[in-house]
Amino acid sequence: MDEIAAALGDGARWRIVELLAERPRSVGELAELTGLRQPQTTKHLQTLARTGLVTVFPLGQRRVYAAEPAPLADLAHRLRELVETIEAHEDERDVVVRYRAAIEAESAVADRERWADGRTFSFERVLAASRTAVWRHWADPDLLVSWWVPPSMTVTGCVLEPKPSGRAALEYRDAEGRRYRSEGRVHTAKKPERLVFELSVLDAAGAVSFTAHYDLTLSTAPGGTRLRLGLSITETAVEAVPYIAGIETGWGQVLDNLAKTIAKGKETRS
Repeated sequence: MDEIAAALGDGARWRIVELLAERPRSVGELAELTGLRQPQTTKHLQTLARTGLVTVFPLGQRRVYAAEPAPLADLAHRLRELVETIEAHEDERDVVVRYRAAIEAESAVADRERWADGRTFSFERVLAASRTAVWRHWADPDLLVSWWVPPSMTVTGCVLEPKPSGRAALEYRDAEGRRYRSEGRVHTAKKPERLVFELSVLDAAGAVSFTAHYDLTLSTAPGGTRLRLGLSITETAVEAVPYIAGIETGWGQVLDNLAKTIAKGKETRS
């Protein structure tokens, strides 16, 4: 498949296949129709023949080439699969579109320090697990690391010590190797009902980009546990635009990760 795609990636060869799709033709006729010299045309035909896209028929002193439909049908099938995959994951593309729009909107108002102070967000999920199980996914570092960043990011360290003044920290990197770090403290920990903590997102020099205050509550709900997460912003620096713009989408993805991780854990145990 790679050879077929590479062969058709050349504009001249693509045009040759288009002409051969109409009917078999000789090298001379193809050269005339494409505006190429005959030696160039012959080399292109040899490349197409090696991939099975064309077949040569020696007819006495003449050589006539014909297109083969099977490799093109295979390519068309693969392209259709790719289109279907893209369509099935269109929401992933929408995430990027929304994030870009959010960055543009926040950039327009980030004209001073503390520009996003007082901004609040709220999230809610019903998770198919007990409150104790959900609590463990927040309090156990080995479980926390399995879900606490959006896709394409990799956690390199995280902890939420479930006790007053307990350490809160999150470190991760993106696919390009850029590293991100947040540090803070736990204020309230009432197992398995409530966890209040803060995290300050730090820049490369260790300065605070912004601080997020989190209030997590877990309550019993039909089918499992209702998770509510409140988030409020303080200490916003002008440079915090990409972080603030990504909160809504990012935490949505992260909590989806949590739901999938819990469901997967139940499947593994069953």
